Amino acid sequence: MSWQFERVAGPFAFTEGPAWDGAGVLFTDIPNSRIMRYDPSTGETAEARTGTQQANGLMFDQSGRLFACEGGGRRIALYDGERTVSIVDRYEGKRFNSPNDLAFDSAGRLWFTDPRYGAEDDLELTHQSVYRCDPADGGAWSLTRASFDTTKPNGLLVSPDCKTLYVAQSEYGEGRPRELRAYPILEDGSVGEYETLHNFYPHRGIDGMCLDSEGRIVATAGWEESGPGPMIYVFEPSGRVLETHPIEAKPTNCTWGGDDLQTLYVTAGGCLYRAETDLRGFLIYPSDGAVQQGYLL
Repeated sequence: MSWQFERVAGPFAFTEGPAWDGAGVLFTDIPNSRIMRYDPSTGETAEARTGTQQANGLMFDQSGRLFACEGGGRRIALYDGERTVSIVDRYEGKRFNSPNDLAFDSAGRLWFTDPRYGAEDDLELTHQSVYRCDPADGGAWSLTRASFDTTKPNGLLVSPDCKTLYVAQSEYGEGRPRELRAYPILEDGSVGEYETLHNFYPHRGIDGMCLDSEGRIVATAGWEESGPGPMIYVFEPSGRVLETHPIEAKPTNCTWGGDDLQTLYVTAGGCLYRAETDLRGFLIYPSDGAVQQGYLL
């Protein structure tokens, strides 16, 4: 089945972080520090939140709480109604680089990437890593550095069985790795040595990803400047490419939506696109049977 992408919102400055709330799609307009919401029942797009400090990736936890990677604020934030709660903003006393993307696993742990794109004159950390946040008593979170071999980690996912962490290592420049990596998650939550599932070099690698109900990886990659162009890839967990679907603009991230989770929403070229697919998505929230009421400020 060939996926036909339809532009449903935009253009905006730079779109990222799509997240399905059960009835509509939230996505970030990064330079303008705001979250937009597309309502497929009306076709309208409205501003849902402002002052997000250049939030990038968005993700709901299993309870339907909205978390964000605030790149400008250099922290992970929880949006609790009109209130913003800072979850973590430092590692060993030093500010993060610019948190980019995040994922929850079925154990309730939050994983996020902390690369730096652009100017690096204000960095406090000497590494660009993946971190794991474990929920603790009283609403606190304990922070652990998960990766020690990434240089530009971007999108990430955790397999439904919590045994594999998928990371997009996407560093630009000659000889720099652009790979889809699979790290085994060990019993104590640490990760083992990674396996390279796909090498995109010398072209643009993966930005954002999501999972389908069979554990396959749906990824945004490629651009107009080289290679096969802007593309949505479907990978088996082994890394075998099952399908590729061209899209007209450089894609940044994706998520599932619709009552049956068979609609793929993609942020690309400052817009929001959608396509009906023959796959069924997997989301931590809303899960099958969840009340679909939409995100409320």
